[in-house]
Amino acid sequence: MNNLVSLPRVALGLVFGVACGATLAATPEEKIASAMSAAPPSVSATATIMDWPAEEGADMTELRKGDNGWTCLPDMPATTGNDPMCLDAAWLDWAHAWMNKQPLTNKGMGFGYMLQGGTPESNTDPYATEPTASNEWISEPVPHLMILVPDNAMLEGLPTDHTNGGPWVMWQGTPYVHIMAPMPAYQP
Repeated sequence: MNNLVSLPRVALGLVFGVACGATLAATPEEKIASAMSAAPPSVSATATIMDWPAEEGADMTELRKGDNGWTCLPDMPATTGNDPMCLDAAWLDWAHAWMNKQPLTNKGMGFGYMLQGGTPESNTDPYATEPTASNEWISEPVPHLMILVPDNAMLEGLPTDHTNGGPWVMWQGTPYVHIMAPMPAYQP
């Protein structure tokens, strides 16, 4: 179905801070509602909804088949924030590369929604798991649209300060650089 289906649970745990074997207590209906809250209804209403693997080595589970090219994932219960997401094909490729620490070449524009905010993370280090003096920790993630561009030169001159009140470049200087654009929270 997509690159995320075959991700090893260890990679998911490393990147998203999930304890392997964490119990996912929500019902399928609750997970679908969570996943759909990540994006506007025009995106999530007909998106494929996938669930995170329930145990180490397992594949993701399709909760609902979609037909618009978007894939949405529910909140990950083992993280501290509310972090459901909806990703287009370019962002699925990005997530696969990021989770597996592989190189990435964006072939075009890509969009991903996280309209519930997310989990605290570094603005500079894609693999940081806690705040340090140098990693510009984002302790209160805001609802946002994530944007990939096909040429990183397009990001030159854009702000990298996540407190500027507008869009900023996250993870500058890494293969996983992207634009974060604050958006209003979606209230289902």
